[in-house]
Amino acid sequence: MKDLIAQSLKYQDGKVQVLDQYLLPHQEVWHVCQTVSEMQGLINNLQVRGAPLIGLAATLLVAYLAEQGGSQQELGQAIDDLEATRPTAVNLKHCMDRLRAVVNDERYVESVVAVAEQLFEEDIALCERIAEHGVELVNTGDNILTHCNTGALATAGIGTALGVIYQAAQRHGNIHVWVDETRPLLQGGRLTAYELARWQIPYTLLCDSMAASLMAAGKVDKIFVGADRVAANGDFANKVGTYNLAVLAHFHQIPFYVVAPKTTFDPLCASGQDIEIEQRSALEVTGVSGSFGDCQWAPKQADVYNPAFDVTPAKLVTGWVFDSGVYTRPAFSAL
Repeated sequence: MKDLIAQSLKYQDGKVQVLDQYLLPHQEVWHVCQTVSEMQGLINNLQVRGAPLIGLAATLLVAYLAEQGGSQQELGQAIDDLEATRPTAVNLKHCMDRLRAVVNDERYVESVVAVAEQLFEEDIALCERIAEHGVELVNTGDNILTHCNTGALATAGIGTALGVIYQAAQRHGNIHVWVDETRPLLQGGRLTAYELARWQIPYTLLCDSMAASLMAAGKVDKIFVGADRVAANGDFANKVGTYNLAVLAHFHQIPFYVVAPKTTFDPLCASGQDIEIEQRSALEVTGVSGSFGDCQWAPKQADVYNPAFDVTPAKLVTGWVFDSGVYTRPAFSAL
């Protein structure tokens, strides 16, 4: 397989390497991944994260295993095991289905490698097209609110929602971003702030509970968020807290856009009620640990509700920004 290099994932010198996003922004540590169990651990621990990137990381590992002499049966099992790692994001299933379609080819090693290369390069192109469509929705001087992390760390390209913001900053040069810290693992505060600082785009970090007061004060012009799965009716799952923003945006009459590759659209999922929501460890809510320190603020035995995602109904969405274009509610129903 040829070298494939993105900001947080690469196949280089015959090795699959991932940037540990749990340690960002204070440590930039790359891990070499050689087994399914290692990749599952990296994904489950959110060291590898972002719906598109999860699918690509799993894909590169399967291609690596094929080049290392893995049998068709072993690769098929690896595909099944990796797909089960994160149930909410549909991009992982999309990538594994693409591999599953060729793993029984006579020349399966070449076929699996070719699919891995195609998916990686396709994601870069998808991000570019998403940004080109989304940038038309942004005006000079806009104050844009975003949630979680949807930038180059989460994809092979420039990102989805954050990719639109990056493109708008390049084109207009006068964009300010409100960054939700994004509970429970502060992926906005750690990762989105990290990317915006590197891109030299002005931003202000805020706690998730502060967005309402900003909107009431007229300081938010538009909201751009990503998605992990978009149902056939337009409902979508994204990092928990997104639904709150959609309700607030609707009340304050602020445009609310969902930004994702078309591969995130799941026509077999009728509505948001059919999206499986991953529940995560209580430890992510009762305290923090990692490169940003260790602190336990809640009683260790506290009961905790910790869904990784919530579902936003389509009726709260102004538009869906895909690589194929921008869709309003009437247009989306025709997809």
